Amino acid sequence: MFSWVVGRPYAEQPRVTASFYGKAYRGNVCADNKTVFDERDPSIAAHRTLPFGTKLKVSITKDRYIYCYVRDRGPFTKDKKTGRYSREIDLSTAGFVQLCGDKSAGLIKVKIQVISVPNK
Repeated sequence: MFSWVVGRPYAEQPRVTASFYGKAYRGNVCADNKTVFDERDPSIAAHRTLPFGTKLKVSITKDRYIYCYVRDRGPFTKDKKTGRYSREIDLSTAGFVQLCGDKSAGLIKVKIQVISVPNK
């Protein structure tokens, strides 16, 4: 996944499914063991494989985007027919709403662009 996202220009990147997670997780420590989750913070995102601290640009159009950081792991929802993961990224509620304007959308198609990866 990582080389696939970095190696393609924005226009060529495929759209992937994004969801959000929120209030039920408020106050929990994220998987990075540093960040306390707050659904009102649009900079928090969960991804299954990208390194913690990776800065992402998540967009639905060229003019509508947010910057966020991988702080947690997920989403782990699988398609019942194929058994494959059906979502690529989980955004905080605030980040999701900034992108699409309405959390009742549930799922949206986005492009993910890696901006920077932390040195370890």
